[in-house]
Amino acid sequence: MKLPSLNTQILIGCLLGVTAGLWLSQAPGAAHAATTLYGAKLLGNLFLDLLRMVLVPLVFASIVTGVAALAAHQRMHRVWVTTLLFFLATTTLAILIGFGAANLFRPGEGLHLAMFAEATQHYQARQMPLPDYIAQFLRGLFQNPFKALAGGDILAIVVIALFLGVALVVGGERFRTLRRLFEELLELCLTVVGWIMRLAPLGLAALLLQLVATQQLDLLESLGHFIAVVTGTTLFHGIVVLPGILWLLTGMTPWRFFKGAREALITAFATSSSSATMPVTLRCTEQHLHVKKEIAGFVVPLGATVNMDGTALYEAAAALFVARLAGIELDLASQLIVFFVAMLGAIGAPGIPSVGMLSMVLVLESVGLPSEAIAILLPIDRLLDTTRTAVNVEGDMIGSLIVQKLAVDRENGSKIG
Repeated sequence: MKLPSLNTQILIGCLLGVTAGLWLSQAPGAAHAATTLYGAKLLGNLFLDLLRMVLVPLVFASIVTGVAALAAHQRMHRVWVTTLLFFLATTTLAILIGFGAANLFRPGEGLHLAMFAEATQHYQARQMPLPDYIAQFLRGLFQNPFKALAGGDILAIVVIALFLGVALVVGGERFRTLRRLFEELLELCLTVVGWIMRLAPLGLAALLLQLVATQQLDLLESLGHFIAVVTGTTLFHGIVVLPGILWLLTGMTPWRFFKGAREALITAFATSSSSATMPVTLRCTEQHLHVKKEIAGFVVPLGATVNMDGTALYEAAAALFVARLAGIELDLASQLIVFFVAMLGAIGAPGIPSVGMLSMVLVLESVGLPSEAIAILLPIDRLLDTTRTAVNVEGDMIGSLIVQKLAVDRENGSKIG
């Protein structure tokens, strides 16, 4: 008998976890309640520990290979520099919009989850005066690589990976073997992630059982508020911000763009996968939007890996949402860390759901927030993923048009002149 897809299994697991949690919440003093909650805690912690086990090598390898991917395109220096600047600029805007919406509408405010109490106490112990905090933060960026990897210091690992990736770009063919080694390490980590994800239905069911059995149903109202905020801001970025940038830099109207891009956007919305949508994205970009094949063939595949505006926006807003559920108000320094990690965590991350979940764990743990919060976020992730993937793909197509205008047409014009 053929098993349901992993997404279906996760959905079933989440529903069973919520149902069992509601059942236990009606009889908290029953003899079986404590035993069931203890077993759920063991299983949920096992799943989270397995994710943490693979997080460090996966993040390290994905960022190194993501940056090093530029080495193959040194002949297109102007093209890839323009592409990278566009991706960084739009991702920065997306994160700022996510922060702005989360601070303005404040989803999760006033609802403190007892399940996160331990993580909250740990976070409060880390507080210190702002000048000392900034000094410690800067010192923590540059560490012994082996110490950072062994200690799981996420920020230091990201910085080390960036330096190595840039070195591989500069070294070119001299470091081809080392680059291939990192690519194989990434493939190896993804294989292990695939094994761990087989436990996701059980692990998430256990985490949700704990959450629902020990919390009030006000959480559902907060989740609805969070979904509305994230969806609204993602649509704002995709309908107003990105088309506005396109119109300012190229003169193409939003109507003309959406008319040419609609097949790819619909496919991205339906599949929630930038990688699966890529053939349609390339066809729309080349045939309907009339981008040169060599430009689309570079920008779109790179964007499917590096350019994730919708994802970055979601992770920034989710970090503030989880902080409020844990009874924490992130200060400016902590929000800057989330900004940094949300941007760099997307570099080189393959477009598959399990890695997206690991990216969220990465953002939460960078500022000491409870990774158990993925039990809240993952059941709604599929719903939110439709919109943010469409925006991710839209950014790749708009990037192709802008790169062609700024890097290619301008260069050709200067040669003619």
